[in-house]
Amino acid sequence: MAEFFASPSNRELVLGQLVQHCSLALLPLLLGAVLALPLGRLAQRRAPLRGFLLGTAGVLYTVPSLALFVLIPGIAGTPLLSPINVVVALTLYTTALLVRPVRDALDAVPGHVVAAATAMGFRPGRRFLAVELPLAVPVLAAGVRVASVSNISLVSVGALVGVGGLGRLFTDGFQRDYPAQILVGVALTLLLALLVDLLLVLLWRISTPWARHGGTG
Repeated sequence: MAEFFASPSNRELVLGQLVQHCSLALLPLLLGAVLALPLGRLAQRRAPLRGFLLGTAGVLYTVPSLALFVLIPGIAGTPLLSPINVVVALTLYTTALLVRPVRDALDAVPGHVVAAATAMGFRPGRRFLAVELPLAVPVLAAGVRVASVSNISLVSVGALVGVGGLGRLFTDGFQRDYPAQILVGVALTLLLALLVDLLLVLLWRISTPWARHGGTG
């Protein structure tokens, strides 16, 4: 791999693909989490909709990523090689993956805490944002960590349709029979997943000091 990085053009290639990989993986993670919150909340609060929402999310997540990358341009009218296709597909996957963890995390909030907030005059919206959601973070964090690793892995599949960040190193390396380039792509993908996971853990610990002090973090 040292020989591969000795070339300035290779270093520039890796940096460009790494930046693209981060954007294609992390933007859908943020968007998917934002979309999953109200859906998970709805699944928790509305029993008749719970089975439909969780079932739909489960079915959506089973759709092969490559098929979704190809279908989205036909549905949305975007160019086949547009990064938007990967962002949309991974946003759908992230949302589908997080709906159940959001529901479970909100269910884990102690009922007496919710009752106390209600007795203090908290309206449902304010109670959700100020009380329930912060207390749900420790449970929700596990789902977000899984989603982040999933996204970083799935971005590489996008290389098969021309947009894949570090996955481009895999496909180009195989086509050129250049094992060093393949190893660089694999190693950087693994390191990126590990780094993002560590950053999420750090963010969780900073945002939930009560969990750490209570010995659960």
